[in-house]
Amino acid sequence: MNKNIIQLHDKKFEPFISYEQIDRAIQYIADRLNKEMKGKNPLFVPVLNGAFMFAGDLFKKLDFPCEISFVKFSSYVGTTSTEDVKQLLGFETDVKGRTVVIVEDIIDTGLTIHKIIDQLKQKEAREVKIATLLFKPDAFKGNYKVDYIGMKIPNDFIVGYGLDYNQYGRNYKDIYKIVE
Repeated sequence: MNKNIIQLHDKKFEPFISYEQIDRAIQYIADRLNKEMKGKNPLFVPVLNGAFMFAGDLFKKLDFPCEISFVKFSSYVGTTSTEDVKQLLGFETDVKGRTVVIVEDIIDTGLTIHKIIDQLKQKEAREVKIATLLFKPDAFKGNYKVDYIGMKIPNDFIVGYGLDYNQYGRNYKDIYKIVE
């Protein structure tokens, strides 16, 4: 048995994406944001809980003035999306007339982002951009553009680097995929 396999609750996970690969993907996104967001006074809106590690590492690589305000939504139970997105912490910063960059750890179905975009439009954000570390094109059901993608991955269930299985596994610096 692979000694790098981790167990969380009743599931086993094997190494999938190293922190070095994650860091390169974040640098790629940061380089683009540094070019495209300068002078726009953007508000970055990371989605908790999962995006906290990505947001922290991304912010260290940005070289322009910007703000951050967290929101919290939930749509997962165990390894599956309930497709019922619940808002647990909302917008505390006025977004009217501003450029807003939603920061997600992963976009699979895209339902959470859709709900956030709708709210930002109601609050009259000038422009909404989306930055995600990971994107699952095979699971995506959205009809909007994802502007900044660190890497595209298959539709496997993953943990680590902020991603969880029933609240466990977020603390690993690498990303692991489920062993079927």
